[in-house]
Amino acid sequence: MPAKTPVDDQGRVTAKDLLEDLRAVIHDAEELLRATEGQADEKIAGIRTRAEETLGGARERLENAGAGIEENARSAARSTDAYVRENPWIAVAVAAGIGYVLGALGRRR
Repeated sequence: MPAKTPVDDQGRVTAKDLLEDLRAVIHDAEELLRATEGQADEKIAGIRTRAEETLGGARERLENAGAGIEENARSAARSTDAYVRENPWIAVAVAAGIGYVLGALGRRR
């Protein structure tokens, strides 16, 4: 039975979760290829070749996607930090407003 993909608080699957799942699939496929390594059948050899090519491309895309997501997160953190440093009172006002809304929602329950 496959492992269940974790979801965030709103029931959504995150990009990080999908990347971890893809890594697991690649790992399992590589193990399957190693297990069939001794098979000499022509049909199996063709399938192994295509699978190895597909896995190589998937591994490369996975590494690129992981690096891209990480860089986007860092960029967003830098932008947020710069904005808060340039506009501290606006940041305080926004935080207070969010706190007020969350408090009001919490009182309703």
